Amino acid sequence: KCEICGSETELIRKVSFVDAPGHETLMATMLSGAAIMDGAVLVIAANESCPQPQTKEHLMALDVIGVKDVIVVQNKIDIVSKERAIESYNEIKEFVKGTCAEDALIIPVSAQQGANMDILIEAMLKQIQPPERNVDDTALMHVARSFDINKPGSGADKIKGGVIGGTLVQGTFKLGDTIEIRPGPTNNGKRVTLKSEIIGLEANGKQVEEIGPGGLVGIATKLDPSLTKSDSLSGTVAGEEGTLPDVLDAFSMEANLLDRVVGTKEEREVAPIKIKEPLMINCGTTTTIGVVTSTKKNDVDVTLKLPVCASPGDRVALSRRVGARWRLIGYGIIK
Repeated sequence: KCEICGSETELIRKVSFVDAPGHETLMATMLSGAAIMDGAVLVIAANESCPQPQTKEHLMALDVIGVKDVIVVQNKIDIVSKERAIESYNEIKEFVKGTCAEDALIIPVSAQQGANMDILIEAMLKQIQPPERNVDDTALMHVARSFDINKPGSGADKIKGGVIGGTLVQGTFKLGDTIEIRPGPTNNGKRVTLKSEIIGLEANGKQVEEIGPGGLVGIATKLDPSLTKSDSLSGTVAGEEGTLPDVLDAFSMEANLLDRVVGTKEEREVAPIKIKEPLMINCGTTTTIGVVTSTKKNDVDVTLKLPVCASPGDRVALSRRVGARWRLIGYGIIK
């Protein structure tokens, strides 16, 4: 029942959240998470001037990744004056001009006091629309987490297989399906593809027999749990046997650079990409380093430190080392 009026409620949608940290040192984490987001709630504190450097970088990241449905939350209105709340609102309106959040709702809330949380939930339902996904296409899942669920000291007869978690972007998985995971670990210098039967599926905290696109899901496998422990398969791609894209140790891309580096207090122009320059590349939920081997106008070739499973047309985020931090400088389209 509704907590406010007590009337009967109807389940309309289930929502999964990816918490994208605001701290500048965790930008790679945010970019990896953005790959599986349908929309975003950008939280800005009313008691701080806007924009903060990391807020600029996060909003630019949403533009770069292609997330278009955004809601802005003006938090902590309970600890500022009415005048400061209005001033903060005007700062936010000025900040989002020309971005994917230019026309976004700005909702004042107090998370601590629960003020306007009902308005925020209603806005999420109306403003963030799930994209159309093809359930008839071959299954493809971005793996964001992986686990060993066994307790220390478990006997050999009690060991359970590894678990992967993430989001299915197309197709469906059923119990008993055989899946492949790429890129797999190396064996004698060669990269192998992992295969396993699906022995368990979890969505919204419940065991199910089939999962479709959207939301965060868990898949129990027969894989050796040493392969999945401590997020060791994070950044991989899972799919139907024989359908996954190639594993790439290098690729060519069309680079699209921002005008200015964001995230620093003193913004500077984005210089052209140079040969031998290392770039941090976020592809799906993967974070890798690509060393530039060739560049001609917008065409850039990179060799990767860690391989990725990707297709032509996939979008990747590009970051450059600026001082002691990686800073977002644009995106690339794999050729």
